[in-house]
Amino acid sequence: MKDEYLKSITKQFEYYKSVGEKTFDQLNEKDFFWQYNEASNSIAIIVNHLWGNMKSRWTDFLTSDGEKEWRNRDMEFEPVIKTKAELVEKWNDGWTCLFDALDTINTENFATKVYIRNQEHSIIEAINRQLAHYAYHIGQIVYIGRMIKDQEWNSLTIPKGKSTEFNNKKFLKGKHKGHFSDDLK
Repeated sequence: MKDEYLKSITKQFEYYKSVGEKTFDQLNEKDFFWQYNEASNSIAIIVNHLWGNMKSRWTDFLTSDGEKEWRNRDMEFEPVIKTKAELVEKWNDGWTCLFDALDTINTENFATKVYIRNQEHSIIEAINRQLAHYAYHIGQIVYIGRMIKDQEWNSLTIPKGKSTEFNNKKFLKGKHKGHFSDDLK
């Protein structure tokens, strides 16, 4: 069960990482810095926040509080990223930290209690909390990308108006094992 959970959650994180990257692939350099208005976040700001959160939560995941003293959360919402290259570097750095931390979890330490802002979590609770948080922000990234690209947007899941066609193809195959994200590629 523990190994199955870790494999499943890793696939979930990989899926959301790929959704963000498929959005990045459709954008021009300037698009990463577009904001609907002054109160809104750009994709670059969201990536900076995700990076800060990932570095804080996943560094020494099993041994230190997930809200690190060195984290400056307020600065994560400032326009500090200036280029797409810097954005991609932070994106990859955050995800590497996450996946490296997941690789340290095993059946022997699975019962370890971890803390986020001094609140105790089981490993499952802490991981699920982060999955939901990252999916939320990656959804924002996709939505911003879709607004920017408008009619030039290439759907990342089942295209609008194509659900019946998609389902017909899936049901023609018969029952099969798979992962839900495999259905949306």
